[in-house]
Amino acid sequence: MTGTFLPQRRAILASLAALVATTAIPGAYAAESVDAYPSKPIRLIVPYPAGGGTDMMARLVANHMSQQWKQTVVVENVAGAAGQLGLNTAARAAPDGYTIALGISSFLQAPYLYRNLPYDVHKDFAPISVLAFSTNLWLVPAGSPIQSFQQLVDEARKNPGKLSYGSYGAGTSAHLHMERVKRALGIDMTHVPYKGAAPLLNDTLGGHVNVGVVDVTTATPHVTSGKVRVLAVDGARRVPTAKDAPLLSEVGVEGVGSNGWFAFLAPAGTPQPIVDKLSTEINRIIRTPEMQEAFQGLSLMPGGTTSQEMAARMQKEGPMWGQMIRDINLTLD
Repeated sequence: MTGTFLPQRRAILASLAALVATTAIPGAYAAESVDAYPSKPIRLIVPYPAGGGTDMMARLVANHMSQQWKQTVVVENVAGAAGQLGLNTAARAAPDGYTIALGISSFLQAPYLYRNLPYDVHKDFAPISVLAFSTNLWLVPAGSPIQSFQQLVDEARKNPGKLSYGSYGAGTSAHLHMERVKRALGIDMTHVPYKGAAPLLNDTLGGHVNVGVVDVTTATPHVTSGKVRVLAVDGARRVPTAKDAPLLSEVGVEGVGSNGWFAFLAPAGTPQPIVDKLSTEINRIIRTPEMQEAFQGLSLMPGGTTSQEMAARMQKEGPMWGQMIRDINLTLD
């Protein structure tokens, strides 16, 4: 009887193993070959409200992806908590290539600003590609008596704490870079944080702050019209919008040579061949005339990186932002 039972037992165990292998398990997914991908709609999460520059670029990319791959790419705005809500939604999605997100470089600043971040920026995401690079401009109204960045510094030294500068939010690149400037040059200016670049620009034009640190996309129409004067530019390269304005590194401030960026991310664990296919497609889209025109209109510099290059950038820039934030002893929760 024992000899009969063992083969039956083996057969039952084999059947159970086959059943387990073919049964869906919550949180699991079937790996798809890179050639078959994508075989269904893709969700593109934008962690900011509809209508902004990030949203506009996401929709342009989604349109190109849909046309190329003959699959719908649905843009979903999941705004809230300074981008954390949408990014957390992306991080918790199935790592199968059917959920991706478009984030900005503040993504790397968040771990140093928030004690209870719901995700790990390095462990919970797979970098795909940098779409575009941005920068900030140091602006004064056209009628301001301050004619140059050096004159701004001289005035701040003569009147410690009396001059004000505006940023588009506490903990943003504009805030952190200006604090870096203050430390590097030994000046004291009062920080006035705004809830976004638009109200900051309005108050800069109205002279309510002595200088505004504004992203180039928001500032460009007013620079072109001559309503504001550009004193300096952060980042590693001068921008066509203000080709005569010096980089901060050219006026004695080192350590602010990194441009802001817009980049695509997938949940960690997404198969690398699918991440690479997404990266290749995004880089193709970047080179299209429509995207080049969009970048020019927004005064952005085209990106285009591999997944590995973006990962290396994140590893380099994260500690840089962390040091800036520690230097000014800033937390936001």
